[in-house]
Amino acid sequence: MSRSLALIVLFIPGIIAAFGIKLMRDALFSEFYPIFLHTGIQFVVGLLFFVAGLGFIGGFIVYRDRKRQKNKEQTKKMDK
Repeated sequence: MSRSLALIVLFIPGIIAAFGIKLMRDALFSEFYPIFLHTGIQFVVGLLFFVAGLGFIGGFIVYRDRKRQKNKEQTKKMDK
């Protein structure tokens, strides 16, 4: 149950990041959404969506690795 919940928690920001990429691409190719007043605003909103989604996923992975104590110093000690 907890793994499926974690998958859903990561799936939603992934969709937001993908939609941000789509907004940026559409702004570059002048496909305008009427909800935005200008293509520049559409690009900035897409960039914010992409950064927010990617940041959430990255933060989730970093938090999980710190919780399980998986970091570079520990792997260097194990190699020696």
